[in-house]
Amino acid sequence: MDTRLNLIIDSLRQRDFRVTPQRYAVLKLLCTSKAHPGPGEVYEQLRQQFPTLSLATVYKTAALLRDMGELTELPMKDGTTRYDGRNPAPHPHVICNRCLKVMDFDAPPLDFLQQEAASATGFHIAGFRLDFFGLCPDCHNN
Repeated sequence: MDTRLNLIIDSLRQRDFRVTPQRYAVLKLLCTSKAHPGPGEVYEQLRQQFPTLSLATVYKTAALLRDMGELTELPMKDGTTRYDGRNPAPHPHVICNRCLKVMDFDAPPLDFLQQEAASATGFHIAGFRLDFFGLCPDCHNN
């Protein structure tokens, strides 16, 4: 993960973006978290360590990562957004309808779906999302 983080930082610097301690902390959290945090969660996790961190910095850093192809935004049904910066390549997520917990799971490569969609429709497919919705074990048991 350190190699990927260093490559992202190098790419930001080549684009003339400063890598402040706050931005670095946001980058690191987004690129390593398995929890698929939202912007508020990122802010809350880092604000004690970085009192000058703003929610705007979280949003701007996430947008930069998204535009670089290093982060996937996951719009939730409640209007919020969660982030997947750990694995920005197309892969399936399982999302709880009640608590909105998001989890990755290992699946075979899904590139063939993109090719099938392109062949069937004539679209030039730029990417895709595959989400499964249901109840997580905690919500199911309660």
